[in-house]
Amino acid sequence: MKLQHASAPGPLANHARPTHAWLVGGGIASLAAAAFLIRDGDMRGCDITILEESDRLGGSLDGAGDPEHGYVLRGGRMLESKYLCTFDLFGTIPTLDGKTTVTQEIMAWNHLLQTNSKARLVRDGVRETDPQFGLTERHILIIERLAIEPEAMLGETTIADQFDARFFRTNFWIMWRTTFAFQPWHSAAEFRRYLLRFSHMISGFGRLKGIMRTVYNQYDSLVRPLQAWLEEHGVNFAYRTAVTDLSMGGRADRTTVDRIVCGDHGKAWDIAVGPHDLVLVTLGSMTEGSHLGTMDSAPAMGDKDDGGAWRMWETLAQGRPEFGHPAVFDDHVAQSRWTSFTITLHEPEFLKLVRDFSGNVPGEGGLITFVQSNWLASIVIPHQPHFLGQPDGVSVVWGYGLTVDAPGNFVAKPMAECSGREIMTEIMGHLGIVAQAPGILASSICIPCMMPFITSQFLPRGPGDRPQVIPAGYGNLALLGQYCEMPDDVVFTVEYSVRSAQAAVYALLGLARKPPPVYKGVFDTRVLLRAFMALHGLGRDEPSLVKTV
Repeated sequence: MKLQHASAPGPLANHARPTHAWLVGGGIASLAAAAFLIRDGDMRGCDITILEESDRLGGSLDGAGDPEHGYVLRGGRMLESKYLCTFDLFGTIPTLDGKTTVTQEIMAWNHLLQTNSKARLVRDGVRETDPQFGLTERHILIIERLAIEPEAMLGETTIADQFDARFFRTNFWIMWRTTFAFQPWHSAAEFRRYLLRFSHMISGFGRLKGIMRTVYNQYDSLVRPLQAWLEEHGVNFAYRTAVTDLSMGGRADRTTVDRIVCGDHGKAWDIAVGPHDLVLVTLGSMTEGSHLGTMDSAPAMGDKDDGGAWRMWETLAQGRPEFGHPAVFDDHVAQSRWTSFTITLHEPEFLKLVRDFSGNVPGEGGLITFVQSNWLASIVIPHQPHFLGQPDGVSVVWGYGLTVDAPGNFVAKPMAECSGREIMTEIMGHLGIVAQAPGILASSICIPCMMPFITSQFLPRGPGDRPQVIPAGYGNLALLGQYCEMPDDVVFTVEYSVRSAQAAVYALLGLARKPPPVYKGVFDTRVLLRAFMALHGLGRDEPSLVKTV
C-alpha cells in the first residue's frame, strides 16, 4: 500500500462515522489496530470486537507455561530503535504496574542493559568476538548492487541466485542468516529490503549492537499491557470464534463486506456487518500448525489445515486476485519450517557455564550460533526472570535450529525427530559440557516446537502475491499482518504488523495523517560510511578467542 493514501479521503470519508469495527484475528496487528481506532480515530472501545480462533490473544507473540511443566516460547522478536510505529503505539500504553509507558520502559531497560555479544559465533569450541565478515570484493559489489537497483529487477529470484557458493560460507551470511532466519532459497527482494532497512546496524552486527529487548518475553511485556489497555477501554473479545469467509456486496464500483462467516466444530453462524462498519482481517499465520514436543518426544509436523488462518485466506482469494496468492506462502513447508526450543532450568549450573564461556551475563549477549552445527543451532540467554511470576532459582533459555532434516553432530537424528532431551544433549555437546550433562538434564525441561510456516513470508514472491492493505475497490475492508504488502518495511518483525494496522486505520477513516515513515539509513552518509567500512573489515578489532568450558 502507498502510505500517501492514508492522508487522502478514506473509503468511509463521505459517509457517517463507523458504527462498529470487526477485527479478525487476535495477534499484534489486530490489537494495534484496535488501539489506533480508539486513540487516533476516536472510536469507543465498546464498538470494537476482536474475533479470535483460540482462547488467548497475542498470536505469534506468545509466552506460556510454568516452572513445573516448563515454559514455552515459540519465538522471540528483536526490537531496534527505528521501529517508529511500534514505539509510537506503545508510547501511550501503560505498563502493567502503571508506572510508565511500555515504550519508556523498553528505552530505559535497553539503556541499562545494552546488547554487546562477546560470543556471536562458536567454532571448534572457541567463541568468536566480533568476527570478521569474510566477504570478497565481489560479494560486497553484489550487496551494493542489491541496495541501489530497483526491487522489481529481482523478480522472484532467490538469494542463492544472486551470490556464489562461497558467500554462504562467510561469517556475514552465517550471522545474517541466524539473526533474521533467512535461507539461501528465500526471496532476494526481501533480503534486499533487510539490507536497506537495517543498514544502520551493519557496523555493529558482529556484536549485535543496537538490538533491543523487552524486560520480559514479548507476551508479558507487549501483549498483556496492550490487552489490559484495550479491556479498560471496553473492547470486546470473542474467543473460540473461527472466521471462515467474508460475504461481499455493494455497488459495482465499491465492494463492501456485509457478513462475516464463522464456523467451529460443525456449527456455522454469521455476523451481520452494517453499512458503516469496518472489517480488518489479519491474513495467514507464521505460527499456524505449530506443535510442541516434550522432554521425551519430538513435536509432530503440522500443516495448514491445523487452524483456520490459511484456509480463510485461500477462500477469500478464490477468484479475487486483489487478495493475493496464499499458495505462494503456505504450499512450501519444506522451505519455511524450523524448530525452536525452550529450556526451563531448575538448577544454575548450565547458566553459569554458558555465562563463563560467552563472557556475557544473561540478557547482554543475544544469539550464540554454533557454526559447525549440522542443525545450525543457536541459543539465547535472556535476562532472568524472563516470565512474570517466574520464581527465583528458575531460569529460561531459548534456541532454534534452521536445518532440521540433518542428523546432529552429537545426536544421530534429524532435529525434527528429536525430543527435548536429545536437543539439550546436542547443545551441550557443542558447548563442551560433558561431566555436568547428566545433572543438568535431570533438573531441566526442554520443550521443542516445530513451526511449519515460520519463515513462509520470506519465500520468493512476485507482484500481487501479497495484497495491498486496502484492496482496490473495497470500501470497508483492510488487510493486516505479515502477508500484506508495504513497500520498504520488512516482514518477520513486530514493526511490520503494527505499521500495517496503523496504515489500515488511517486509510479506512480518511484521517489526515500517515504512519511514521520507514527509517532509511541509506540516505545518511555517516551510516553508509560505517556500513562500507564494516563490509570491508576496516576499523574493527581482530576477533578475540576464548576457549570453551
